[in-house]
Amino acid sequence: MNRASDEHTGPKAAHRAAVLGSPIAHSLSPVLHRAAYAALGLDGWTYDRHEVTEEELPAFLDKLDSSWAGLSLTMPLKRAVIPLLDQVTGIAASVEAVNSVVLTPDGRRLGDNTDIPGMLAALRERGVGTVESAAVLGAGATASSALAALSRICEGPVTAYVRSEARAAEMRGWGERLGVRVRTADWADAAEALNAPLVVATTPAGSTDALAARVPERPGTLFDVLYHPWPTALAGAWSARGGAVVSGLDLLVHQAVLQVEQVTGRSPAPLAVMRAAGERALESR
Repeated sequence: MNRASDEHTGPKAAHRAAVLGSPIAHSLSPVLHRAAYAALGLDGWTYDRHEVTEEELPAFLDKLDSSWAGLSLTMPLKRAVIPLLDQVTGIAASVEAVNSVVLTPDGRRLGDNTDIPGMLAALRERGVGTVESAAVLGAGATASSALAALSRICEGPVTAYVRSEARAAEMRGWGERLGVRVRTADWADAAEALNAPLVVATTPAGSTDALAARVPERPGTLFDVLYHPWPTALAGAWSARGGAVVSGLDLLVHQAVLQVEQVTGRSPAPLAVMRAAGERALESR
């Protein structure tokens, strides 16, 4: 899905990219992508953020000219953008979520999901290849991407801890669609999840704080998709027990690496540079 790299090598050529969403002021994406462009010597490239709602998205896309090379999408646009695209990859279609759009020189819009391979890359970086079972805390959009990632590395069942039967039904439905054996359990029993070899926390800030006191003596791996504030209470307690922790920043950087490579046609994107830029930005908040 990459744009051809020879479209982007001219030093004076203007190439624009941006992250869209609502709210968007908190996004670290500009920090990561600008760091990548600088490291790759892409002097004519810019990357900004734009506050765009679902209702405003069609008009925003229609206004883009040929200088635009790509877009990153965050909530609530990941599903809303799909009908507006010319092509969607299988992995994005499988979870009905697009977070990366390549805008080709001939005006086509190509959608992909880099969250799923980004999750897998972040886990591999911490030495997680395959697991016998896993637990997912939460049932939102990120949870469905987590199930898609787990479908590639989890050999046994995934237990999803949710707050309602409606959410439980959604997660079981995603499991059937993605080929994952999903069991569901009530959120009141979420402490049981912490005994799984891999725990993926996809809930908003503060939701798992009460679980920090329940971390087992020898925990496995925790993938907490939050990155600010960091560490979360659960991640801090997990690390204190000697467990491996994958952070939301790890995910953000790895999915952004793939976006940079797709949009610019340059590979590999500078992972270490992008992570360092993200860490500096978070320290200043």
